[in-house]
Amino acid sequence: MTKTKKNEFRPDDFVVYPAHGVGRIVSIEEQEVAGLRLEMFVISFEKDKMTLRVPTARAAEIGMRSLASPDMVNRALETLKGKARVKRAMWSRRAQEYEQKINSGDLLSIAEVVRDLHRSDDQREQSYSERQLYEAALDRLTREVAVVSGMDEGGAQKKVEAVLTARAA
Repeated sequence: MTKTKKNEFRPDDFVVYPAHGVGRIVSIEEQEVAGLRLEMFVISFEKDKMTLRVPTARAAEIGMRSLASPDMVNRALETLKGKARVKRAMWSRRAQEYEQKINSGDLLSIAEVVRDLHRSDDQREQSYSERQLYEAALDRLTREVAVVSGMDEGGAQKKVEAVLTARAA
C-alpha cells in the first residue's frame, strides 16, 4: 500500500500541523499498522516534547502544510495592527470559533485570534479561558514567525508584541 508519489516534504523540513503548530520532520519511515505497510512522516515538536507520526498519503488531507512565506508572515503581522473585531455572541460560541481558527493552522486566522483577544494594560482583565486561547494563538503565531524569520522564539515574540503595543498606542 506504499505510495510511489514523491512527497513535497523531506526530513529536516519545518511543517505546520494544524492541531499542534510548527514541527520538524525527523524522518520518513515505513511502519506496519493493522497489517498494512504505511509510509509515515515522523514529526518532532521540540517545545511540546512530542513526536507525531502522520501517514504520508494523508498529510495534505489532514491539512499539514509547509511554512508560510515571508510575505504571508508580513500579512499576518499587518492583521495584528487592525482593530479587534469582537462579535457580540455568547463567549462559549466565540471561544469555539477561536479554537477552530487556532486549530485550522492558517496563519492569518491565528493572527486574527491574537488581535481580537489581545488586551493592553489599560483594558479590563481577561478571563482564564480567554487568556488560555490568547496564549495558544500567540504561541502558534510566534513559533511560525520565528522559523520563517530565522530568529529565536524570544525575538519573534518581541516582534509580535511590538506590533500589538504599537496598535494600542
